[in-house]
Amino acid sequence: MKRKISILNGIFWVFIWFGFMLLYTFLDIYVWRKLTPYYEKYLNLISIVLCSLSFLVLIIRNQHIEIDFFGNISSYKILLAAGCAVLFYFLLDKCLDPIFEDFFPMSEEDYQKELYTLAKTPFISLIQICILAPFMEEFLMRGFLLDGLMQKYGKGIALFVSAFLFALLHFNMVQTLSAFICGIILGLLYICTNSLFCCIMAHSGYNFISYISVILPLIGKE
Repeated sequence: MKRKISILNGIFWVFIWFGFMLLYTFLDIYVWRKLTPYYEKYLNLISIVLCSLSFLVLIIRNQHIEIDFFGNISSYKILLAAGCAVLFYFLLDKCLDPIFEDFFPMSEEDYQKELYTLAKTPFISLIQICILAPFMEEFLMRGFLLDGLMQKYGKGIALFVSAFLFALLHFNMVQTLSAFICGIILGLLYICTNSLFCCIMAHSGYNFISYISVILPLIGKE
């Protein structure tokens, strides 16, 4: 993936992905839930997968990206990725998120509603949160954006811009602030390991820990 990209080009592709996110969200809310409410959760998952694949094909062909998801892997780097996943949980979920929640109570209320919605379909939520989201976000933010910006602007600017855009994709203020910090650390992990797989693993591991500790206890509750 060693190719230079400009900040404007990076922003452009982030907005393209944002458009795909709006598309599958629109289909879920205004089509699947109204036409086939019983199968809505399955159709929504299929929509997310198809939109993700369409975006991958579009950006890979247009930007001539060579993917090496499993390159530069070692036992040390895998342990480092696992350590980052645990660090995220204690730093964000246990330390910083409670502080952010006090500053943005409305955002926290919206976030809790989202968690209850996810808890209604635990298996599908597991796939979305722990597999699809980490894969797509790390490919776009670290594999494409951070890597390409580093070739043109250097590590500092690339790290900040990629983390900032990563945070913007999370919409909710509580999640946005946490996502920015998470983006910085994931960016540093990518710089240190030069491994997209390690970033995906750290991101997925953190989401899985949060899934077990936050979403699973909500199953069956209103």
